[in-house]
Amino acid sequence: MAEKEPPNPAFRLPDPALVSRTMADVAERGQRIVSDFLKRQADGSPDPDPLKIGHAFLEMTTRLMANPARLVQAQLGFWHDYLTLWQNTARRMMGDVPAPVIAEDDKDRRFKDEAWRDHEVFDFIRQSYLLSARYFRSVVEGTEGLEPKTAQKVDFYTRQFVDAMSPTNFLMTNPEVLRRTAESGGENLLRGLSNLLSDLERGRGKLRIRMTDDTKFKVGENIAVTPGKVVFQNDLMQLIQYAPSTEKVLKRPLLIIPPWINKFYILDLRPKNSFIRWAVEQGHTVFVISWVNPDEALGEKGFDDYMREGPYAALDAIEQATGEKGANVIGYCLGGTLLASTLAHMAAKKDTRVKSATFFTTMVDFEEAGELGVFIDEEQLAALEDKMQKLGYLEGREMATTFNMLRANDLIWSFVVNNYLMGQEPFPFDLLYWNDDSTRMPAKMHSFYLRRMYQQNDLVKPGGVDLLGVKLDLRKVKLPTYILSTREDHIAPWKSTYRATQLYKGPTRFVLAASGHIAGVANPPDAGKYSHWVQDDLPPDPDDWFKGATELAGSWWPDWHRWVSGLDRTTVPARTPGAGALPALEDAPGSYVKVMATD
Repeated sequence: MAEKEPPNPAFRLPDPALVSRTMADVAERGQRIVSDFLKRQADGSPDPDPLKIGHAFLEMTTRLMANPARLVQAQLGFWHDYLTLWQNTARRMMGDVPAPVIAEDDKDRRFKDEAWRDHEVFDFIRQSYLLSARYFRSVVEGTEGLEPKTAQKVDFYTRQFVDAMSPTNFLMTNPEVLRRTAESGGENLLRGLSNLLSDLERGRGKLRIRMTDDTKFKVGENIAVTPGKVVFQNDLMQLIQYAPSTEKVLKRPLLIIPPWINKFYILDLRPKNSFIRWAVEQGHTVFVISWVNPDEALGEKGFDDYMREGPYAALDAIEQATGEKGANVIGYCLGGTLLASTLAHMAAKKDTRVKSATFFTTMVDFEEAGELGVFIDEEQLAALEDKMQKLGYLEGREMATTFNMLRANDLIWSFVVNNYLMGQEPFPFDLLYWNDDSTRMPAKMHSFYLRRMYQQNDLVKPGGVDLLGVKLDLRKVKLPTYILSTREDHIAPWKSTYRATQLYKGPTRFVLAASGHIAGVANPPDAGKYSHWVQDDLPPDPDDWFKGATELAGSWWPDWHRWVSGLDRTTVPARTPGAGALPALEDAPGSYVKVMATD
């Protein structure tokens, strides 16, 4: 009698008890999620076009039909490549090794599994998708006669569609998911279903994808732990003064103004990558603004309120705490836009308390605002303002979703595959925890910022913006300035941030860091990551600047410290938070930063 073959160890049936428990849980939680979602929708009808893209695609279609020859030419090219792919796949099945018709970009991590190349079926699926994606993008890019904003919008949302349709995002066309399903007997899909329900519960009926294991982090315990005290607060911010770690400190204190779109602790994630802790170790007396997470009670706070109750209030408090009227000031992203506005206001008022200004990834000229401009047109702004007026603020997840869409493959679809198809828990990552710790935007302030800065680009126009009765002119800013931009920034494109070098009239240094909006800034020297480029000349064209720049290995942090400390090397005995005229109110990181934005 022939010996019975052992079962295939690569496949097993799912645990019936697990299936039963999961299905019961799905039924109960699903009913609760649907009920909660319907209650929330009862006050208004759903918008059939929430992204306001219908008109843009209608205009593109009209333009395409006006020149059918171009469309036919694109289709012929696509079908020629597709026929070649079919022939190559047939040759592979017969043992030949033909060259690929198309390959993904080297930075595309979606197809890293070897099966996408080793197995002819998945190789065909991969190349077929890449050909289709290239065809869609080429048709959109080749449409003539579109307004630039409309063309940008159509191109952006076409790429969103193309990314969403990647075969990596579907069970039956992802070899890695199929392998995991066979090995686990489908338990990965059951766990993925549970993860999906959990994310729907987090968003109260809207999908809120969990990017990291948020149970592993707590603000003030294992992130944002640099020692210090809150020494001042008002409706909009708490001011934190950090404890010194050197016996002597630079006489000039350092004020950091972070963006209120996110929380300040991106500069104080962990001790090993904390810019704040590092600056303290270099001998700076560091003060940081921790913005409030506003609710409807602050809906009427405007941009001028953020200036008065932010930088101006902080400078007053720093003088009380240290006795120093002068300070070095850093502004990060939107915090930098506020700093530039404040400096123009101070120039008009002959206020010289800011002795140097540093801008991290900051836009002041919004003419070429990058892909964020896709979301800034009259139709979308009107819809957003209507939504904000009902609540008094913009919900925290609205901005987070917008930023995630700019890098959809990394910040959306990779987690869909990992959490729902692979059935895995997300990896604990401090930066992604911070990214998910969203903040609200007061309605009045955010409407002003989007319309006057992004849509109308008024800040760069002399007298174009009036704050607290003063018409601003950035060309009157004449103090030493350090501008740090990042080469792969998808929020503040570096060539747009470079424009500020042609505005400020004081001595200006421009430095370009590798990587993006966050990683390029939070890049400690000890990490040995990401280079930076420097040069002294500031030609009008950013490309000319880059051609003449020198690339240096490692972090830009030491370059900044040499620059800022070289402006005034005077030192004084270290200052203890709360020991001056301002008593300590509570330990850093304070209470404002711990307020979560719940949709």
